[in-house]
Amino acid sequence: MNPAPFVSIPVFQGELRICHAFIGHDESLRLMQTLISRMPWEQEQLLIFGKKHPVPRLVAWVGDEGKNYRYSGVQHHPLPWTPELTDLKVRIEQYTGYAFNTVLLNWYRNGRDSMGWHADNEPELGVNPVIASLSLGERRLFRFRQTDNHRNSFGFPLENGSLLLMAGAIQHHWQHCLPKSAKPIGDRINLTFRTIH
Repeated sequence: MNPAPFVSIPVFQGELRICHAFIGHDESLRLMQTLISRMPWEQEQLLIFGKKHPVPRLVAWVGDEGKNYRYSGVQHHPLPWTPELTDLKVRIEQYTGYAFNTVLLNWYRNGRDSMGWHADNEPELGVNPVIASLSLGERRLFRFRQTDNHRNSFGFPLENGSLLLMAGAIQHHWQHCLPKSAKPIGDRINLTFRTIH
């Protein structure tokens, strides 16, 4: 069964599109369990005012050979593509019309795991990068705020199996985050497909 067409989310100075059910419920849960059990997950440490703090999530960086990526002060060297991730990459490329050579995986184990405010605007991503973000597992709130006016913000839930496309100038004018939740929430894995230049 083919996924439904993208739905546009109106946003000033950027492009957001979402497919609420890019892959089915059962497939996405099977894929999440495969990734949890087979990926060599890491918990990174951030140096803040001379002290190391564990990042509140687990990560893995996968991609073409030599497509290194530096963010949060850490240099990432890609792991090789797995059959599952290669299949997903091809399907997402066919659906979106964009080519990708890397994917960042974030595993949020519960509601205390999170991602702070940031923009994906590192030099390696080039101007107006296109990022395809696939959600697996628990529903989580995803938020945006305008870079030069934090009061201008909005958010929406990302469901199991949904695919969000961020494109245009959105990374230059908006930041995004996945906030913590006080509710009891189970596992969620987010895969962000990118192109490293």
